[in-house]
Amino acid sequence: MKKTLKIAGCVCLALLIVVLSYVVYVFLSYHRIEDNLSLSSDGSASASVRTGTPYSVVSYNIGFGAYESDYSFFMDGGTESWAWSEERLDANLESIAQILKQQKADFYFVQEVDTDSTRSYHRDESAVLRQTLTGYSSVWGQNYDSPFLFWPLTQPHGSSVSGLMTFSSAPIASSLRRSLPIEAGVMKLVDLDRCYTVSRVPMENGRELVLYAVHLSAYTSDGTIAVEQMKMLLSDMQSEYEKGNYCVCGGDFNKDLLGNSEEIFGVESGDYTWAQPLPDELFQGKNLTVAAPLDKENPVASCRNADAPYFEGQYVVTVDGFLVSSNVTVNSATVIDTGFAYSDHNPVTMTFVLQP
Repeated sequence: MKKTLKIAGCVCLALLIVVLSYVVYVFLSYHRIEDNLSLSSDGSASASVRTGTPYSVVSYNIGFGAYESDYSFFMDGGTESWAWSEERLDANLESIAQILKQQKADFYFVQEVDTDSTRSYHRDESAVLRQTLTGYSSVWGQNYDSPFLFWPLTQPHGSSVSGLMTFSSAPIASSLRRSLPIEAGVMKLVDLDRCYTVSRVPMENGRELVLYAVHLSAYTSDGTIAVEQMKMLLSDMQSEYEKGNYCVCGGDFNKDLLGNSEEIFGVESGDYTWAQPLPDELFQGKNLTVAAPLDKENPVASCRNADAPYFEGQYVVTVDGFLVSSNVTVNSATVIDTGFAYSDHNPVTMTFVLQP
């Protein structure tokens, strides 16, 4: 009996040491990527940007290529941690790339683009997109660099390197990564390393079209950190507008951009921190507006909850869209309905004109 208890005690002690060692590893491995980091652009683009000309932009959170319609994610209350398989990941990425290409947009914003992650079999997804979207200048900015996550135990999520991409049919002169505020304490370990990127496109009139790619926080305690992130982003955009530049921002805001998505799409309230409306006071004194994608005759949401495979009646909301400065006229903003076949998000598109 004593021998059995001794063995059990040794096993428990060994497990405790392993757990404590892992906790120490996670905290020691944690770091934030430096702010105001210069990013390099890739590819060749030859178009010019001028006032009075209609342009189009598409934004798509591709869910690291894993979120097919039958996929659920463990951090959303689902079951899966990795893409189903390497073969299905590759096929899904190809479908995503073709959807983007078919839009023939002048600009693209793409979120959750992995470059070296366990969950996506260490595929460089930015390379896949660049191979398909030719004739564009492109920039990738990192917003996720996590230590190895040993959860779920049946399929540890592993380490992840992921980011945001911007594609421009006109040359990008320079690009910068800005670090957003994130939650403190333990929550910072699941809040990624949130950022937005700023890409400058020279215009024929001597001004600049400033492209902002963004993916705000989702896994937070109460949703207030995303508001702080918005304050920083809007302040930056307002400053550029006051210099005479044109600002277009696109991405996944993890906020209800319509303000009443539950009513529009007929779903019950989910009370999710990532689906709260944006406070109106954020825009007071700003020459900036939200361009929330919506076809009133045929309303389609941009995002589904990934707590289960997709089904009719699942919680949906529009968190993807655009922000523009007041010298940008928005002609249309809609959701491209893919039926959530390739991601837990649908792509969104906007047409706009830069005012003389």
